[in-house]
Amino acid sequence: MALVTKAIKGTKDVLPKDVYKNQYIEATCLGVAEQFGYKEIRTPVFEHTELFQRGVGDTTDVVQKEMYTFDDKGGRSITLRPEGTAGAVRSYLENGLCNEALPQKVCYNTSCYRYEKPQAGRLREFHQFGIECFGSASPLADAEIIALAKTIFDNLEVKDLSLEINSIGCPSCRAEYHKALKEYFNARKDELCDTCKDRLERNPMRILDCKSPVCSEIANDAPVMLDYLCDECKKHFDKVQEYLKAQSIEFNINPKIVRGLDYYTKTVFEFVSSSIGAQGTVCGGGRYDGLVEELGGQKTASLGFGMGLERLMLLMEAQNCPFPEPQAADLFIVALGDKAVLKALEISKDMRAEGFGCLMDLNQRSVRAQMKYADKLGAKFNLVIGDNEVESGCAKLKNMSTGEETEIQLETFVNGFYNISLAEQLADLEINGEEFDFGTLFGNGNEE
Repeated sequence: MALVTKAIKGTKDVLPKDVYKNQYIEATCLGVAEQFGYKEIRTPVFEHTELFQRGVGDTTDVVQKEMYTFDDKGGRSITLRPEGTAGAVRSYLENGLCNEALPQKVCYNTSCYRYEKPQAGRLREFHQFGIECFGSASPLADAEIIALAKTIFDNLEVKDLSLEINSIGCPSCRAEYHKALKEYFNARKDELCDTCKDRLERNPMRILDCKSPVCSEIANDAPVMLDYLCDECKKHFDKVQEYLKAQSIEFNINPKIVRGLDYYTKTVFEFVSSSIGAQGTVCGGGRYDGLVEELGGQKTASLGFGMGLERLMLLMEAQNCPFPEPQAADLFIVALGDKAVLKALEISKDMRAEGFGCLMDLNQRSVRAQMKYADKLGAKFNLVIGDNEVESGCAKLKNMSTGEETEIQLETFVNGFYNISLAEQLADLEINGEEFDFGTLFGNGNEE
């Protein structure tokens, strides 16, 4: 029988056997963000199209070529979010976060949608972890979000990442830079691609980011923004570097990192890897001091970054970074007969109430089939209950890693199970020669 349909090109299922990796990365990102004082925000998957035209920029490829835009039943133009920042800024303004203590620090794990050619590390539905900081013009904020991103990579044990930074100045000093760029590119205008010919008048900095080999070669000798920074922008960039060095964060200055829109200012940065081919930028960010004003708010110094989770996963797998093993269930109960099923349900309820994972065979198959199923699920202990066990009130608990069986009372099963599993943990500590730490085991440091 043929499938009615398949997953849409550029989308990907994450199966139960793999999802623990995604959960680990997402939890690590949120945990690190919380250490830096960033709280999670969740915004709608679709917004009014105008938000992204203004927030992403109507001269960008994202807006011109890649957005999923449609008219809803009310005739309104709606777009699936292509990135996370614009929605976060809209929420910051609409919900009055701008009236609360600044800076406001938010983060998100979110899905995004762009219509582009699917390839490794680049899907049409992809996921980003993002940071947004509203209300700080200090270079300390720039250094903090870079440090936050690096801490995530360090915690995930990602190696060989290069941090590249640049300053694209402010609208004042960038105006002089635009004049120099136009003069330079006009001399070779006929060689530029059609898109860059259009950019030349509207947005010349975007030519520096063109993927065309010809345009890239021409851009190699173009003037660099760092030579046109005003005193204030230069001082800001110097301080960012000083604060990164104070945290022992290594970086390279890369004058080719640009943002083409006027509301981007000063610091821009990328974390780049050579381990995953052409899609090597895993994280990119910087300042957008003019975006809040562009979207209808008061002028607000702001900054953030976006981290592609599919690319990060690709990088971690390429580097064989360690993922914690998915947690196996503590107990699988093999129940034979109606009385045994009732007793198993009672035990399961009590076990789960105490925080243990407990499973049963919902199809009530034979003992052999249930044991085979339990083995596939990888439960740490098995318990077989039949009529005899229900009558006697005791059964045998089997440790599936050692094969050892221990008789256990069913009426006080949870306490008995806790003691047996605790003894197993102590034995493991002794076998491995590790120092026993009650604080680690009980979580309160109290040996009593």
